[in-house]
Amino acid sequence: MAARSIWRYGAKLAVAATALGGGAALASSDDPATALKLCTAVPVRLVRDSVTAASIAFDYEYSLWGLPEGTSERAKVKHEVHLRSARKLQELCFKNGGIYIKLGQHIGQLEYLVPQEYVQIMRESMLNKCPVSSYDQVCDVFKKELGKTPDQVFDDFDPVPIASASLAQVHVARNRDGQKVAVKVQHTHMTDTAAADHATVELLVNTLHWLFPSFDYRWLVAEMRESLPKELDFLLEAKNSEKVLENFWKLSPHIANYIYAPKVYWNLSTSKLLIMEFVDGAQVNDVKSIRKLGIDPHEVSRLVSQAFAEMMFKHGFVHCDPHAANLLVRPVPSEKKSILGKRKPQLILIDHGLYKELDATTKFNYAALWKALIFADANAIKEYSVKLGAGEDLYVLFAGILTMRPWNRVTDRAVDHLVIQGTDGDRSELQMYASQYFPQITELLRRLPRVILLMLKTNDCLRAVNNCLLQGSSPESFVIIGRVSSKAVIEAKLLQSKSFLRRLSVWLEEILLEVRLFSIEMFLWLLQIRKALFLA
Repeated sequence: MAARSIWRYGAKLAVAATALGGGAALASSDDPATALKLCTAVPVRLVRDSVTAASIAFDYEYSLWGLPEGTSERAKVKHEVHLRSARKLQELCFKNGGIYIKLGQHIGQLEYLVPQEYVQIMRESMLNKCPVSSYDQVCDVFKKELGKTPDQVFDDFDPVPIASASLAQVHVARNRDGQKVAVKVQHTHMTDTAAADHATVELLVNTLHWLFPSFDYRWLVAEMRESLPKELDFLLEAKNSEKVLENFWKLSPHIANYIYAPKVYWNLSTSKLLIMEFVDGAQVNDVKSIRKLGIDPHEVSRLVSQAFAEMMFKHGFVHCDPHAANLLVRPVPSEKKSILGKRKPQLILIDHGLYKELDATTKFNYAALWKALIFADANAIKEYSVKLGAGEDLYVLFAGILTMRPWNRVTDRAVDHLVIQGTDGDRSELQMYASQYFPQITELLRRLPRVILLMLKTNDCLRAVNNCLLQGSSPESFVIIGRVSSKAVIEAKLLQSKSFLRRLSVWLEEILLEVRLFSIEMFLWLLQIRKALFLA
């Protein structure tokens, strides 16, 4: 039935999207020839969308027909259908490009919420193996932005990009001073096709919601409508890269030396060209290369947790796209090796197009919620979940999505109650919950503020990074989150305290928190000693 429904509405959908997407293309392009080309391309994209959706729906319905639930044969066939469907979706994203690749990247970060086959295929292909613009197209961007070709701007310019993403690709060059630089060039089609693609995707999502009311991802379209123009402005991205470092030096100086963002060459940068210092480092998920640099992956995990906890709970200015391709690791340039030959890690933040600012109230409530989650305070979890928009009916689900743990584990007083081991059993349990509560999850995502939705996405990215570094999550990461969130809450309360008695009460609360955190850290330290002795 699902396949027949999609086929039935496919023709109507294509006609509507041709008018809508074509109008958006005409309105968004200054070049009539380009606009006409886009008007002819939009129907082709729509046909691809409809055919792919129908093909996937038919494959599931036909392949699983007559196979009883819970049997090994059905599980095997479903796995094969998941793989085929994920590859079809991957092919669609690559053919359409642009916004579609952004959607594919988002799917790749929804670990445990969509079938693992989709996550794996999207994550492997969508981060830095995207389609590339030709060298001629790169030259066109240079001519429009700087009035010169790359060879006229640089002493040396490699025409083959070292990485390509949904919106842009990166080339290596040497400037006139002989310095190695990274050149980020926006894909030529992005500016003109963004509006048309957005209109098409919006129509598809709205139509799927009409056909299947439980499928409500209109919030994702609304978020892309707001964030995409910002991501396409490379000058804004450059400003973000400088602001995030400034925040660390002003608000978190104790770790500022361990966080870095490439220097921007403002004289050559425009809204579609970004010239930066070239910084060499290992991708944060490349454990083998990190170890070759003399860096302990556990140190990297702790640094990532610390850096993003500081951004979320203290700075209120958060890098919201921290997938593995956007985080590099290198030894701290100013520090030497330890006696054991180890080096301290420095986290290099790249791709600063997607940031979110949390207002003071949201920042406090979010920090207070994480503090409650770390200390398994059920009443506080409910209070701050409701304040953030989850509602009294879905706060338990909200806590589960944030931690990827069932409620009985969230409220467990054990030190490691939030730790995910990354085992097949963990994955199966979480996927079962996601499938069982899919309508409620959709409703929760619809009602939460968009800034919190991006915090969820950021959590998904960081969870994937930690899973690569540690093959699961670590109690230490949660202790770091607990310490930073608690400190942020205490600092906010002190600022609001006008009487001496109120300040005294907050100071006592701070002392008790420090005692609790110290006892947790001592317990973890004893566990590590016990583990080391056992292995010996």
